[in-house]
Amino acid sequence: MFSPSMIMVLQRLYDPCLVMGLLWLLAQIRGVTFSQPYWVLTAILFLLVASTFKHVGLYRSFRVDSWLSEASRILWGWFLTLSILLFGGYLTRSLSYFNFRLLVIWAFLSPLCLLASHLLVRWILRWLRASGMNSRTAVIVGAGKLGVKLALELINSPHLGLRILGFFDDRLGVRAKLPLPQSLLVSQGAVAAVLQTVPESQYGPFPGHESIHGTVDDVAAYVKKHRVNIVYITLPMRAEDRIKKLVNDLGDTTASVYIVPDIFTLNLVRSGIQDMNGIPVLAIREDPFLGMNAVSKRLLDLVLAGLILIVISPIMLAIAIAVKLSSPGPIFFVQRRYGLHGEEIKVYKFRSMTVCEDGDHVPQARRQDQRVTRVGAFLRRTSLDELPQFINVLQGRMSIVGPRPHAVAHNEHYRREIQGYMLRHKVKPGITGLAQVRGSRGETETVDKMAERVKYDLEYIANWSLWLDIWIIIQTALIFLKSLIIRDEKVY
Repeated sequence: MFSPSMIMVLQRLYDPCLVMGLLWLLAQIRGVTFSQPYWVLTAILFLLVASTFKHVGLYRSFRVDSWLSEASRILWGWFLTLSILLFGGYLTRSLSYFNFRLLVIWAFLSPLCLLASHLLVRWILRWLRASGMNSRTAVIVGAGKLGVKLALELINSPHLGLRILGFFDDRLGVRAKLPLPQSLLVSQGAVAAVLQTVPESQYGPFPGHESIHGTVDDVAAYVKKHRVNIVYITLPMRAEDRIKKLVNDLGDTTASVYIVPDIFTLNLVRSGIQDMNGIPVLAIREDPFLGMNAVSKRLLDLVLAGLILIVISPIMLAIAIAVKLSSPGPIFFVQRRYGLHGEEIKVYKFRSMTVCEDGDHVPQARRQDQRVTRVGAFLRRTSLDELPQFINVLQGRMSIVGPRPHAVAHNEHYRREIQGYMLRHKVKPGITGLAQVRGSRGETETVDKMAERVKYDLEYIANWSLWLDIWIIIQTALIFLKSLIIRDEKVY
């Protein structure tokens, strides 16, 4: 079968040829003569596409890269390519030599065809690997908790095409005693079962595998003899000397070596590897909205919040009159809450209670709460009391999608009870969020319920994308429409 390097070489040749061929085909369909300027453009394209796509990191292994990451790099690479072409055409005054409509259609279809071709290649390779072809062999150095988790993940992901030949560990007497039961290899849920119920001292060989082949000193000889493709090092970080010696020993082989750091017991938020002037830096927690992410997130907020406020302004006026007539007090309830980086912000809501509590102790609203007015009960059930928070979005204090802000008094309580609670403030609070559309809404009368909400908030931060925001907004709209039809007694 093709080697990974050969696949990458073929892909680097295929992508420019696809773009060039599509331009020629569209010219034939539209009856445009493929004259000398077009041939010059195709020659430039061949060099430009290959270099820009390499620059954005498109050509990497399909085994470890998600299709969404690949799609984003294709779009970014194509944007760079078009930008360079347009800028060059403007400087040379050569844009008039080309058919404008042809170029617009070609510019739109090219990334779609590139994405389709990459997805097809990805699907074919996954199918081949799941069928036992185009596979690579691997060994794991370290049969502890991390090594076992890695092995289970690889065994339960046959599409990666990685065949685990076994483990190497210095504690042979302890590791090789008890095998793991076959039932633990059934699903991803089994991984958690292994790590929670089986003591680390009892980790042993996997059924169908040859278990532990030797100590760390035996790895290099085994890799050379069996021509192993990949070595995963899952030794603890304190084993620095052993890791250095092993990496040096493996320098006499052609195997790819990966160090799997033992950091996954930590609460990771937007983790990743960065380059600091040639020094690799492992990010455990970082802000998700930096650079273009921040720009795209803010643009989505400004556009949607502005449009929504224009549309709902008559509704807000009607609600304001109803609130004023329902009970004595102000129309808006302004409460102190924590925003980005834990800084205090003032959040607007339509008043739904007969009181405006914002002190050191704020009782949560409960079912049949006597403080809630009749108008306020309807506003809370339908979330219409949250509409003024679109003003907070325009002010930049909040986002449309993000963790729901809690009263300062509640924050101070739960930050002591729930580990990682304040990590939800690494982003702006939102009018709606992943927790709300997953059903974690309403009163949080127990710490467990709040912990579940925090879990969804951290999941949102760790997996944020613009598409996730759009999906949450759509789901929120559907929930809102449902609340108008079906009476829900939840108060939040």
